[in-house]
Amino acid sequence: MSGPVLILGAASGIARAVARSFAEAGHPIQLAARTAARLEDDAADLRTRYGVAVSLHDFDALTLDSHADFIAALPALPEVAVCAVGAMGDQDQSAADPQAAAHVMRSNFEGPASILAHLANAMEARGSGCLVGISSVAGDRGRASNYIYGSAKAGFTAFLSGLRNRLAKKGVHVVTVLPGFVRTAMLDGMDTPAPLTAEPSEVGAAVLRAVQKQTNVIYTRPIWRVVMAVIRNIPEPIFKKTSL
Repeated sequence: MSGPVLILGAASGIARAVARSFAEAGHPIQLAARTAARLEDDAADLRTRYGVAVSLHDFDALTLDSHADFIAALPALPEVAVCAVGAMGDQDQSAADPQAAAHVMRSNFEGPASILAHLANAMEARGSGCLVGISSVAGDRGRASNYIYGSAKAGFTAFLSGLRNRLAKKGVHVVTVLPGFVRTAMLDGMDTPAPLTAEPSEVGAAVLRAVQKQTNVIYTRPIWRVVMAVIRNIPEPIFKKTSL
């Protein structure tokens, strides 16, 4: 597969790593972000380092009525689309302010689901393609420390699962990525365990492999699969007394 790869939310650390992995594999890259001009240095680096074509596209995940026109304006319908759109927000602020909570939920579920739904329909009509959604282990079970963000990611994970089921016989594959802790700006100020904390390059390489092998669900570091299995299976009477 050497068709174009669309990176949505391309300004994030994870998105940049994913773009580098696909560019290194020879794919033309379409970088999409709210202010795409900010990514000109990234685009120039990809062109110079890997010799691939790179285009920049303005994209606002929260302006849902712009999504169809955004796809129509792309130079080519991508072979792979990776949605790295999201916002952690602040749990205390989200709990106190419904508007702040709504922004987090729209950024992590409504916007990403909308753009991937449009892309799914276009790829289904073509009969080929791959959609990749960057979700989160936070969606595996609601926890007091981040249940607004986690609930949105839970919805996005369920959406990706249903989309994969729907498109399984249509020539379109769907990959769910559950990265766990990744050493990006989102973790600034947080002390995370080294065995559970991946580098962005690990995520980029894992996404490329998942697309190539048509893997369904990936945890960047396999240990997260065990950790979240334990957390999911803690009985509710005990779990509600924890401070995870």
